[in-house]
Amino acid sequence: MRSASFTLFPGRCLLCGNPSHRALDLCAPCAADLPYLDVACGQCALPLPAPGTCAQCQRHPPPFAVSVVPCRHAFPVDHLIQRLKYGGELAQVAPLAGLLATLLRERPKPLPRALVPVPLHWRRQATRGFNQALEIANQLSRTLAIPVRTDLVRRTRATPPQVGMARTERRRNLARAFVVSAAPVPEHIALIDDVVTTGSTMEALARCLGQAGAARIEVWAISRALLAN
Repeated sequence: MRSASFTLFPGRCLLCGNPSHRALDLCAPCAADLPYLDVACGQCALPLPAPGTCAQCQRHPPPFAVSVVPCRHAFPVDHLIQRLKYGGELAQVAPLAGLLATLLRERPKPLPRALVPVPLHWRRQATRGFNQALEIANQLSRTLAIPVRTDLVRRTRATPPQVGMARTERRRNLARAFVVSAAPVPEHIALIDDVVTTGSTMEALARCLGQAGAARIEVWAISRALLAN
């Protein structure tokens, strides 16, 4: 039920600026026009012409079971994520996480036992002031009642930014970048991030947690970017 304050002062859409008339700050027309990821690889969320598993995941199965991603990394979702990630506009978190939560409610249970946001190196987090993956995970935790675990894994290397890197470069960049820092590791985990590009970050993190005892690892993100292998 909407609160009286929302009825008197409805939210404004973050895209068009009009009253949203919804609990999330996206009006219905703008939400309907988002670049939804309708058909994609079940494991890595790569867009496909028909449901199935992409050739890359068939040749080299990733160390995670499934990817849940509501949107392609295209306008205006990419714009909202940039405003969050580089502009520090935390107001973007709720509507972005809401897109993911809506998709997750449609999936069969059980849900994971823990949400693990992709950790930033402490230097990068100090410079940015926050971890966008953690902000998204916290919002999902409030919505889905799943605990966030920031103690399970830490980033040991301040890897260079991966924008513009091909898949093989990203894998080299992430070699030994994560280490498990707490035990026991829950058997069922969801890794949280804002954008999946080649999936190399999620592969490195999932491999690390899988070796520590996680039996089922899922990838949850807001958008899927398309980059050359």
